[in-house]
Amino acid sequence: MEQLTFETMFAVFEEIFGRGLFWAMVVAAVVVTLAYLYVLIRDRELSMRKFLWAQLSMPFGAVLAVVFVQAMTHSGLRDIGGPVDVIVLLGIAAMGAVGSAILVYTAQSLVRKAPEQ
Repeated sequence: MEQLTFETMFAVFEEIFGRGLFWAMVVAAVVVTLAYLYVLIRDRELSMRKFLWAQLSMPFGAVLAVVFVQAMTHSGLRDIGGPVDVIVLLGIAAMGAVGSAILVYTAQSLVRKAPEQ
């Protein structure tokens, strides 16, 4: 593997998660992102109350992302071998935190109606 390409990354992720789960996660991420953009365009502003709840969900999203990846790879925290593993683990946690914040904000905005102005 001399070059890192999108095809290589897709193959690695399909191998880790399985083809069905990987593409289901991709579709879910696209749907949530489009819903988030729809909410931002519709509301034309960020609700600080919803944003606070979204931020409070971030630690849970980070932990769940790390646990999910460790379950899929059949590994644990004891298997961390060096600095690169720690960096990857922190990256997974960061993506899980941001993803959960976007999901919570979007869900709140779609379920609760915005107050009339």
